[in-house]
Parts: sequence; C-alpha cells; structure tokens
Amino acid sequence: MTNNAPHAAPTTAPSAIARAPEESAAAGARTRAVVEEYLRRVADPAAGPEEIAAVYAERVDWQIAPNPAVPWIRPRATRADVVGHWVELAEHTVADEGGARIDALVVEGAEAVLTGHLHGTVRATGKRFRSPFALRLTVRDGEIVRHHIYEDGLAIAAACTPDGPAAGAQPTP
Repeated sequence: MTNNAPHAAPTTAPSAIARAPEESAAAGARTRAVVEEYLRRVADPAAGPEEIAAVYAERVDWQIAPNPAVPWIRPRATRADVVGHWVELAEHTVADEGGARIDALVVEGAEAVLTGHLHGTVRATGKRFRSPFALRLTVRDGEIVRHHIYEDGLAIAAACTPDGPAAGAQPTP
C-alpha cells in the first residue's frame, strides 16, 4: 500500500526545539511565582483590593459570564476594575464566611489553570453559596493579563436573590 499524502516539512529548526523546554520551564516558573503571589494576597485578610489588583496589568482580559443578580460578577478590563471587583465582593459578602479551596494548579509556560471550590455568604440575604470553579490566568511580564473564570453563576445568583415570589409571578389571592 502506498501513502500518497504530502509530507509536511518541519517548520522549526532543531536547535529551537531543544531550547523550547528550557524556555517553557523558565516561563512556567515565572508564571507559577506570579500566581502563587496572587493566591497569597487573596488569602491574606490584611491585603486590600489595591494590593490584590497590583499583580494585574493595567489592561486585563477579565471574563466571567455576567449575572445581573450578582453585583460583583461581570467582565472587567482594567486594574482599577479589578480593584472594584474586590471592593464589591467585600461589600456584598460576609467577611470570614467565604473562601476557596484550590484542588489543582497546572502551569504551562505563561498559562495557569486552577480548579477548586469557592464558598461565601451574601450579606443582604444571609444565604450561602458554593461553587466549583476553574480559573485560567495568563501572565506576561510578571503581571496577570488574562483572568477567565468559570463557576456556577446560578448558585451564586440564587444566594443573592431574596426569598419571595419569583420574578414575574402573580401573588395568590
């Protein structure tokens, strides 16, 4: 049997291939250091929103599915917006009744993915929420430039919604 498929010529020089693991390892070490510093600041009760946001670039690609029922859940674009996230989160949740557990941290070059579970209590309703999450961070020049989080927005929205008739429901006579 003859294989008539065209053969692709290598596009990378062998010397570049030999360097890639070292470069990737060095980039991974820098990324891991920034991510661990971010996590340290988030976990430190004395760290304020400005200190947490200082690990982000001036322009950031912060993506999360917006949810109108949750005041702090929406996309962000600047370091100042990141400060706003942490301010709003503190305003709307009960201090010392929230947090996150990291189950895995995977780093490859400039990319990091964290998975785990988060929890908290909404101040206005007293309701608790729990959610698994995955967070993708990209680090460039020692700063976080991408923050994409995937979480159970419905569970968090349910905790933000006061008890009572559902939106649009008619009261019973």
